[in-house]
Amino acid sequence: MAHMLMLLLYSSLSLLILLFAFKLFLQTITRRKLHLPPSPPSLPILGHLHLIKKPIHRTFHRLSQKYGQVFSVKFGSRLVVIVSSPSAVEECFTKNDIVLANRPRSLVGEHLAYNHTTMATSPYGDHWRNLRRIGALEIFSTNRLNMFLGIRKDEVKHLLWKLSRNSCQGFAKVELKSMFSELTFNIIMRMVAGKRYYGEDLKDEEEARKFRRWIDHGGMEKKVKGVSKRMDAFLQGLIDKQRSKDEEENTMIDHMLSLQKSQPEYYSDQIIKGFILVLLLAGTDTSAVTLEWAMANLLNHPDELQKARVEMDHQIGQEKLMDESDVSELHYLQSVISETLRLYPAAPLLVPHMASDDCTIEGYDIPRDTMLLVNAWAIHRDPKLWDDATSFKPERFENGESDAHKLMHFGLGRRACPGAGLAQRTVSLTLGSLIQCFEWERVTKEEVDMTEGIGVTMPKVVPLEAMCKARPIMHKVLSESLHDV
Repeated sequence: MAHMLMLLLYSSLSLLILLFAFKLFLQTITRRKLHLPPSPPSLPILGHLHLIKKPIHRTFHRLSQKYGQVFSVKFGSRLVVIVSSPSAVEECFTKNDIVLANRPRSLVGEHLAYNHTTMATSPYGDHWRNLRRIGALEIFSTNRLNMFLGIRKDEVKHLLWKLSRNSCQGFAKVELKSMFSELTFNIIMRMVAGKRYYGEDLKDEEEARKFRRWIDHGGMEKKVKGVSKRMDAFLQGLIDKQRSKDEEENTMIDHMLSLQKSQPEYYSDQIIKGFILVLLLAGTDTSAVTLEWAMANLLNHPDELQKARVEMDHQIGQEKLMDESDVSELHYLQSVISETLRLYPAAPLLVPHMASDDCTIEGYDIPRDTMLLVNAWAIHRDPKLWDDATSFKPERFENGESDAHKLMHFGLGRRACPGAGLAQRTVSLTLGSLIQCFEWERVTKEEVDMTEGIGVTMPKVVPLEAMCKARPIMHKVLSESLHDV
């Protein structure tokens, strides 16, 4: 009996090995027939991982100069195609938009993003379409963003007040990176749950302290599972607190909880937590980083800073603070932001896409389950597309025209960033207010270091410091009570 069992085991094992070998043989034959994008020489098992140096978008740019604007690499066994031309990008997000509307699976998506069920990580399909509908109607609609205008204005005033503490009599040195981060986190958390987590006027000091520790440790990529448990408990706590209150407040959580009563299948606690998570991760650091790059560019280009200030004084003056409704008249300010997003996109490689079926790009075969990366940074700096491509020239956008496939800081197609409107409002109001309310200079005569750091977004290696001096309008702002600020 034992002999028969052993024989059966060996036979089964041999069959499995044979089937596996046959499958590999078939894949090899199939791949040989495919016209894949060109690729550098690879190593067994590692693929091209040994070639990847940070920042990755610069590595891909160098490889594209040798292998073409559509080329491929392997991350281990995963085929990855990188596109760096507007024509290829247009083909990806028009003809192939549905096929490429999926997201690759990842540890972060599994543990942090509720097993790939958030709007950012969910596979393309009915669930994602429902999330997108909820986002478009209930979170990112013009009406909903207008409802939270007071929060954005209030937080910008807090920033202005903080900057003016030592700068009313003369120039004072300020560190802007942390201030921009605190601004964007406070805006999102007040929209979501009605409370600030940085600065003065904190409703719950202990909760705010825990939140700051969770965010500042940057442990999301290091200890995904541990972070996901703490994060889930934090988000669930926010929902439970709002649910237990006697009166409904004007927050996103309250609004979605009211919808939960009539449509519990669409507005489950997990769906609500997923939306908060996406807002926190996608709506805070990206805007903060963009503000830091924009100010760094203006400090290195005082003539452009002066031009933006002249426009501000001409359109708005020094008697009232600018408002979001003024932005449409501030064309040069908008050009400064567009030029910053061109040179320093917060997501230099757009959020990854994955092919749900076989397709072709620029004549190359793209097999199912291939990861697609768009090197927006390379396209934004391509000298064939942009005059004096690496120089900061806001004037290039003054005619108000821009080809979407040349400038794509918020992504393209079905999976484009749904929060683009919120980001543009936050960045425009903040940057315009800083120009209107303060004189700005570099800390030293040397230009601000514009070296790119390493991260999911594209941070500056050296946190931005600057000298600021309050302009006359700040005395008017400061004459108001802190309660109004």
